[in-house]
Amino acid sequence: MIRNVRRARRAASTASSRRGPLRNGLVTYSDEVSAALAHGGPVVALESTIISHGMPYPQNLDTAREVEAIVRDNGAVPATVAIMDGALHVGLEAAHLERLAKEGQNATKCSRRDISLVLARGGVGATTVSGTMIASELAGIEVFVTGGVGGVHRGVEDTMDVSADLSELGRTPVVVVCAGVKSILDIPRTLEFLETQGVAVMGWNTDDFPAFFTVDSGEKAPIRVDEPEEVAAWLRANTDLGLRSGAVVAVPNPEPADQVVIDAALDQALREVKGGGITGKETTPYLLKRLNELTGGESLRSNIALVKNNAIVGSRIAVSRAALRGNGARVTSGIRSFSSSSSSSSSSSSSSSS
Repeated sequence: MIRNVRRARRAASTASSRRGPLRNGLVTYSDEVSAALAHGGPVVALESTIISHGMPYPQNLDTAREVEAIVRDNGAVPATVAIMDGALHVGLEAAHLERLAKEGQNATKCSRRDISLVLARGGVGATTVSGTMIASELAGIEVFVTGGVGGVHRGVEDTMDVSADLSELGRTPVVVVCAGVKSILDIPRTLEFLETQGVAVMGWNTDDFPAFFTVDSGEKAPIRVDEPEEVAAWLRANTDLGLRSGAVVAVPNPEPADQVVIDAALDQALREVKGGGITGKETTPYLLKRLNELTGGESLRSNIALVKNNAIVGSRIAVSRAALRGNGARVTSGIRSFSSSSSSSSSSSSSSSS
């Protein structure tokens, strides 16, 4: 028994100390990110699929620059992740960011299964949520900001189409700050899958689980958090225990799209997907593109707004985590399960905490 306890303590200690940037030639860092990591400063990882596949050039480049600026303005360092010239870049210099934006959909979408192949072939790869989580852990970055996470696709009983993001969340200890799960997915089944994977799903200043374009998916958030210090405390406990699962911090969209308009456009886009035989990793980009077209640009406007808001929240969490790591002070977590917070008002807006 004593031997088992000592072994568990050693494992937790190893897990706690393993967080440091991997430097082996395959992973490279921008000067800004390298300096921040060396001094234990707050760093926020950013995915690159939204740049390559989310919107056209030059709007994608402008948005990427604006999101990075928001992270800096809120006290953290942005680390946009992408694959170029046989290396996994954690933090892109200005020339690399522009190159990726111009590459657009010619870049390969990279989740766990794709990273090594694109590296080996010297190609250009844009990282998805799962791919960026992997890069984040390799670099010792604990907070990652994106638009929304993937999930269980509608009609999964026929296609078995489940995003690699979900299994990655179950085995990679990174906090993913997002606007919930896209409404094009099966949200109840997605939440069930995350529960099975041991992923902490937190609603930011809300008891309701957001659905990307809209603030309420009709499902409840299993956990509610109201302050960045709460998430930082969760991160420290998760790391010290050596647990391998991550967390989702779901932030309500500050500029939600009209629910009726989104639902009508989504129904049409889903019919087109089914009729056109579109499957796999091509499904989500097609649906988002058609939603933008069918809503006259409303969905894209809402998408950009939520990403920027998520960058504010994620930066605040990263700053709180760096402070907690630096001074070792005990922070009392106010994390509450939904069952214990149902009496709390859910009217606290995301804008009040951003």
